[in-house]
Amino acid sequence: MTMTWRPQYRSSKFRHVFGKAATKENCYDGVPITRSVHDNHFCAVNPRFIAVITECAGGGAFLVLSIHHTGKVDPHHPKVSGHRGNVLDIKWNPFNDYCIASCSEDSTVKVWDIPPHGLLKNLTVPWKELQGHSRRVGLVEWHPTANNVLFSTGYDYQVMIWNLDSPEAVIKNPVRTISHHSDVVLSLSFNTDGSRLATSCKDKKIRVLDPRTGNLLQEANCKNHKASKVLFLGNLKMLLSTGNSRWNHRQIALWDQDDLNVPLLQEDLDGSSGVLFPFYDPDTHMLYIAGKGDGNIRYYEISSEKPYMHFLTEYRSHQPQKGMGIMPKRGLEVCSCEVFRFYKLVTTKALIEPLSMIVPRRSESYQEDIYPMTAGTEPAMSAEEWLSGMDKGQGSNQEGKEGRKEDSNEDRRSNGQEPPPCSPPKTENELRLKFHKQQEEIRRLREMLNQRDVRIKQLELEINNVRNCQS
Repeated sequence: MTMTWRPQYRSSKFRHVFGKAATKENCYDGVPITRSVHDNHFCAVNPRFIAVITECAGGGAFLVLSIHHTGKVDPHHPKVSGHRGNVLDIKWNPFNDYCIASCSEDSTVKVWDIPPHGLLKNLTVPWKELQGHSRRVGLVEWHPTANNVLFSTGYDYQVMIWNLDSPEAVIKNPVRTISHHSDVVLSLSFNTDGSRLATSCKDKKIRVLDPRTGNLLQEANCKNHKASKVLFLGNLKMLLSTGNSRWNHRQIALWDQDDLNVPLLQEDLDGSSGVLFPFYDPDTHMLYIAGKGDGNIRYYEISSEKPYMHFLTEYRSHQPQKGMGIMPKRGLEVCSCEVFRFYKLVTTKALIEPLSMIVPRRSESYQEDIYPMTAGTEPAMSAEEWLSGMDKGQGSNQEGKEGRKEDSNEDRRSNGQEPPPCSPPKTENELRLKFHKQQEEIRRLREMLNQRDVRIKQLELEINNVRNCQS
């Protein structure tokens, strides 16, 4: 009997993904990053703006910069400064790039409208103020598919659900309060369609809840794993938690979302003390683990079958990160095969450093196999529809994908190359698709013009500041 030899490696298009840090001129320099000891990200990013919580005297504030406003940041740059206590968390609305939520030690949640040209003066009046918590509020999270539904949790151990479609500017009553936690909630995570909410808590338990009714569906109380962060892994029906083992080693654990009695997998990483921040990309099934105070980021590929996790490699850096922001997939550079982008907060240098994760490819053309359909910017339903019992998946469609191809074509045009000619539409569906693509291109060109107008205004402000300093 002859034995066939089988290779021990697995084939993966993401085997050679590497991290590429931005050059100094493409970083954000001179940012007074908060010195808060909370284990939050402190940074939120979308394709138009980057927001970061800053250190300030008296009250709390955060900075909102145009995503293209790299280089040295003016120390007198306008801030969002309406909170009376330190800001603890900020999150951009996934369906509105000009809307951001913040929560604070002053026990309020505030939702802000950012002007299209960015901040030209300090913003102190919010669009909505949410008053329901009795103690400081530590986390906010937007519902992933329903428009204007916001979740918040604080040191009163309550998780509150807010409907921002309410006409009042000051909302004092949440639509629902979830009271299953006996200590501070450390993280919140939704599954893809927002029908399940996972929480990790200081009482060492992981819970899976129905976010609409507040009913407790699953609870894990694993004595060998003290979870600090928990994350739904897309549509794989699995949860990932990061935390510490009984021997205080940093650890990651994988769970079946329908059975939290025993973890599917546990793996000790190292003996460091910083909290591990997990980030998951459901399009590529890649998991990134970044430690607070570390300079390195480990990354894995996740599968639905044993052994579930496959270690790829590790990005190493001497710059320790205090927090991280991540760019949504629609803001990535498809021509350079970028599949993920971090924004590292480096407090030792008052620096925000973009870090691109890139799949090495020889061709500069659009690589369809690494960019599957992704979540769009249109909500799947209204707040009222969700509250009435409806569940819908994220609005991912072919148009979003076509839009990214168009981005690639736009880049080729800017390099002096014409995109390949396309045949005229033959059916009504093709005609409709072409029409939507054309509308998308018009919208994108308008956005580019708006961004250039913003940059012009920013440069004019900087010139005025220089003149004022000289005079």
